[in-house]
Amino acid sequence: MAENAVPITSSIPGTSVGVGASAKERVYAAAETISAERPATVSSVREAAGVSNADATRYLKTWREEKAAAGSRIAATPQPVLEQAARLAGSVWAEAVALATEQHAAVEARWVKDSQDKDTELAELVADLDRITTEHTTATEALTAELALASDRVTAAESRASQAEEAAEAIRTEISTLTSDLAAARARAETLQHAHDALIQRITPEDPKKK
Repeated sequence: MAENAVPITSSIPGTSVGVGASAKERVYAAAETISAERPATVSSVREAAGVSNADATRYLKTWREEKAAAGSRIAATPQPVLEQAARLAGSVWAEAVALATEQHAAVEARWVKDSQDKDTELAELVADLDRITTEHTTATEALTAELALASDRVTAAESRASQAEEAAEAIRTEISTLTSDLAAARARAETLQHAHDALIQRITPEDPKKK
């Protein structure tokens, strides 16, 4: 990386590389920054470094291998050499590693808890969705049944109303017929009454006192 390169800030806070940095350098810088907070992944490194998926995959793999190799070399270094060359640096480094390990463990624990919380929340949402779906289905079936019953009642009421209208029309017709028959009977009765009176007058002897 050039010493006078203008830094470019990536989408991950704290990650910056020079303008002329290679894809490998950008991936390494992004991996270092991301790994301080959470495990570095291909997608997070690719987004932070602004490289292709292939470069992110390749260089993240080499970064991890170099990290593992560096750890192995440190572990294999003879203790007398470490004490002679960097007693103080070794102590500081051990403390820094312990602190980083503690921070990493805390971040990982928080990530695990957040993941568990999200799983619990998702399970609750699924349960709520199932409950709401069941309630909706039950309510829909009940309303459909009530609608069918109401439709049957309306049909029955319309049928009874039609029958009642027909019966009323028949009664009106019968009343009209009876009225006509009654008028005719009254006319015949009056005619018979007149005939009866005339007949009585004809057969009744004349009273001599009236002469």
